[in-house]
Amino acid sequence: MLQKIFLGLGVLGIAACFAKTDGLILEKRIGQMLMIGFYGVSAKPNTQICEDIRRYNIGGVVLFDYNPTDKNKPKNIASKDQLRRLTKELQACSQDGKLLIAVDQEGGRVQRLKNAYGFYGKFPSAEQVTKMHPSQIKTMYQKMGRELQSVGINYNLSPVVDLALNPKNQVIYGLGRSYGKDPKNVAAFASVFIDAMHQHGVLTSLKHFPGHGSSLGDTHKGFVDVTHLWKEAELEPYRLLKSKTDSVMVAHVYNQKLDPNYPASLSFKTIAEKLRRDLGYRGVVITDDLQMGAISQKYGLKNTLKLAINARNDILLFGNQLDPKKTVSTKTLIEVIAGLVKSGEVHKETIDGAYVRIRKLKEKL
Repeated sequence: MLQKIFLGLGVLGIAACFAKTDGLILEKRIGQMLMIGFYGVSAKPNTQICEDIRRYNIGGVVLFDYNPTDKNKPKNIASKDQLRRLTKELQACSQDGKLLIAVDQEGGRVQRLKNAYGFYGKFPSAEQVTKMHPSQIKTMYQKMGRELQSVGINYNLSPVVDLALNPKNQVIYGLGRSYGKDPKNVAAFASVFIDAMHQHGVLTSLKHFPGHGSSLGDTHKGFVDVTHLWKEAELEPYRLLKSKTDSVMVAHVYNQKLDPNYPASLSFKTIAEKLRRDLGYRGVVITDDLQMGAISQKYGLKNTLKLAINARNDILLFGNQLDPKKTVSTKTLIEVIAGLVKSGEVHKETIDGAYVRIRKLKEKL
């Protein structure tokens, strides 16, 4: 049958047919690289997010409780029952039922599943955890993993392995998000966290590579240079946990010692060379939110995507959370990346490599 069709098409027709197929395959592979934030407490088949997951094969979504457009309404998380329904609806939209559904659930000041929505909501911060008995820590993180699993969350963008090196740091040290300044201790606490998540089918991500604990600024708001503050020891937790973690999240910090031109999240030298080659990390790399001020104020969308992919990030995170006026559609992201491949600014093999690593990650679910 196919032979007859191809004979009828002729050489040019066959080429056009394969080109169209290749385009569709490429689009689906690009889609797996995207983690998208959206507005809505449900994902019925006719919603934009469901249509995007289905059409573009989106790899993941990230959920938030706080709604920046209307403080009186939740963005994605309103109650246990609602969240359980939402995650089921989202998975039903996906082709393989293995959509990555992510939240930031660290404990302390950073926990999306709050008491106000019927969740436990009282998980301690990393700093508080260091004062607890080991058996308490294990039990507490088990409880966290169980709660995430119970509502269909399968990816926790934690733990933080930044070192508490700078008392003036407000985004890590000031919020109690670090397990301390000793890299081995930090890795040990993070290891207990990862084990607990894994026992409940929840994937994890170390953050924020190559280290945000020594910084003074906040990458949510703008450019942060850690060149003269950063210490080599900040890499040690990643070396110790490289075989255990499911992914590594890269920060937007600029460090001239690692790359004189680009911040970590857009840097080939930092990701491909330092993290992958020198430290020997083989897993998935995810960007911090690419709409943060450190990136959005300096790089346009096209350049951001080109640099992020060529740096060897696998998952590109667009939370659509920080500035409601600057949300970006999945369609736009797919079209821009496909255009970069077509123009040769991004190689198809780079997309393929990311796709393979993401599929391998999802096999753990």
